[in-house]
Amino acid sequence: MKFDGAGIAITGSGSATPQAVVQNDDLSQLVETSDDWIRTRTGIRNRHLLEEGGSLSELAATAATRAIASAHLQPEDIDLVLLATSTPDDLFGSAAKVQHLIGARNAVAFDLTAACSGFVFGLVTAAQYLRTGAFQNVVVIGADILSRWVDWGDRTTCVLFGDGAGAVVCQRDEVDQLLGFEMYSDGSQNHCLNLSYQANPKYLVHDLTIQKGEYQAVTMNGREVYRFAVAKVPEVVEKTLFRSEIGVDDIDWLILHQANQRIIDAVAKRLKLPAEKVIANLHEYGNTSAASIPLALDEAIQAGKIKVGQTIVTSGFGAGLSWGCAIFRWGKS
Repeated sequence: MKFDGAGIAITGSGSATPQAVVQNDDLSQLVETSDDWIRTRTGIRNRHLLEEGGSLSELAATAATRAIASAHLQPEDIDLVLLATSTPDDLFGSAAKVQHLIGARNAVAFDLTAACSGFVFGLVTAAQYLRTGAFQNVVVIGADILSRWVDWGDRTTCVLFGDGAGAVVCQRDEVDQLLGFEMYSDGSQNHCLNLSYQANPKYLVHDLTIQKGEYQAVTMNGREVYRFAVAKVPEVVEKTLFRSEIGVDDIDWLILHQANQRIIDAVAKRLKLPAEKVIANLHEYGNTSAASIPLALDEAIQAGKIKVGQTIVTSGFGAGLSWGCAIFRWGKS
């Protein structure tokens, strides 16, 4: 979808990751695996995990604070805190806690749950508030602590995930720097990737039995998710490029959800995009779900790779199943 008129500029970025690092060889102490097995199949070497006592709210707040400072704003300037996460500290939501931690006392705050597509969906959601003039400054955070929900005895999933947070500040601007977006969902494939609730019966009163249970560990059909990603991600990127009226040659950087290096390589190949235009950091962080795109974005900005005015293609994909693409220029015009 393309929009004409007043829009948004993405003016600040920030990220945060836990200090504790678990290498591939460390995981061989937990399950039957090896550094070579993990690297050749995923591209992952390390992952950062949140230690006991840490919280998603604190990690997200650190990323948001850095993004706000990067945009040369004060916390009081923020109108909306939008937290994309599937792993809140509180099932009722953690965005309000983040709002408090960062001192954004004038902001409304809410959570958005779209798994690994969360940051892209969150960015598009923020854009609608800015384009209508409802808000002037929005901080969009992607943050997940999947180590909480991984079965550390399942080698097909425990090698994949890490913890982290990334954030951007979006501001209303006369020139719209969000060039286009597309978002999709297919609930018929929901079973391919789950963090599901397991209900147990509990008799209450008057022949009434209710559900009383708990959430289970992450389960995934890796083969089906891979097939889904390599088919749908290039398609949604191509469609967004078409609707944005730009070509592959206009892309300065491609930042995909950091799930698997083979998926990233396959998408870049189909788009005929050279490797030097693809940003990837999953070798260090693994799959950080909603955090992966803003984390990679911020690292590239801090390293001086991404320059103001450059065109960035982002695409998230994952549980739902859901997928989407957002194309934007970095910074104000």
